[in-house]
Amino acid sequence: MSVSGSAAASGSAPGEVPDSVLADAVMERLTALYPAAGNPFRAQEMVAYMKGVAPFLGIRTPERRALSRTVLAGTPRPGEDDCAAVALRCFALPEREYHYFAVDYLRRHVKRCSSGFLPVARRLVTTVSWWDTVDHLAAHVVGGLVAADPALASEMDAWIDDADPWIARTALLHQLRFKGDTDADRLFSYCLRRAADTDFFLRKAIGWSLREYAKTAPGEVRAFVADNRSLFSPLSVREALRHL
Repeated sequence: MSVSGSAAASGSAPGEVPDSVLADAVMERLTALYPAAGNPFRAQEMVAYMKGVAPFLGIRTPERRALSRTVLAGTPRPGEDDCAAVALRCFALPEREYHYFAVDYLRRHVKRCSSGFLPVARRLVTTVSWWDTVDHLAAHVVGGLVAADPALASEMDAWIDDADPWIARTALLHQLRFKGDTDADRLFSYCLRRAADTDFFLRKAIGWSLREYAKTAPGEVRAFVADNRSLFSPLSVREALRHL
């Protein structure tokens, strides 16, 4: 199925942030509480650890999540447009903690989003792309959407060949939590289609996706790697077989 016209932006032009009273309230609280809890010295350490991908406020994860609970206290359950508005507005802010808030919010509420939310998820994957947000979006948001609507697997078939390695990585990782519901043929096909890539994050994702599926089907993964070992990088093979 095609999801080019996102239901998440009903009433809005593609790419625009939907109007949302809930998002207005959340963002007002968020942008008041998060900066006040920032630590400039810790922020420098976080920037260095994340290779300078984005500035940080300097809020550690446990404290950030406690603040997030305060931000969301008493707020109603969001609709799809609310989810899109909160996430897109957070990702429009420079500091990484806002992006983390958005990812956590979507992980919590992805079941309230339809297949039409996939273009929003793609936009987030391609915004300030790095593993710390992309991997959670892949496994919990994109994966959640595909699990709810298996027809979206055809979109993943396009994503795996995308020129953007983070989109391809998302396709590789979207089944991480599927366990026995994993489409093994699709997973193995994706790994083979990107096997020749030299990108570190794609090679790592190949191994990770296989290692995770090996928890469900160790024999299948062992046989697949044995049959195709010469095609994969040593990194991919090492990651795939780590626990086998």
